[in-house]
Amino acid sequence: MTDRPTETIERPGPSSVVGPYGGREPRPASLADVLDRVLDKGIVIAGDIRVNLLDIELLTIKIRLLVASVDKAEQMGIDWWKHDPMLSGREGRLADENRELRERVRELEERHG
Repeated sequence: MTDRPTETIERPGPSSVVGPYGGREPRPASLADVLDRVLDKGIVIAGDIRVNLLDIELLTIKIRLLVASVDKAEQMGIDWWKHDPMLSGREGRLADENRELRERVRELEERHG
């Protein structure tokens, strides 16, 4: 048995690959990196769908999608989830208020014919 030093073979990893211009290529971003960047900066996806028949517009659907973190959305002045009754727990109160208003309208209609 001969005592030879063990050689370590280094293989280039994603962060050490030499690009076509001699520089180091940036390593590919993981899904977590991409998601973190999107939530931090925000991304808007917009599109319109129109259905026409003989130059008559039958249907238009406007789609606007914003993907951002809650903090970023609040910085942009978007906070609809705070005021939406379905999400803020105020749905029951609105239903009660609606019922009371209907009763008042019914009473007024009965009085004034």
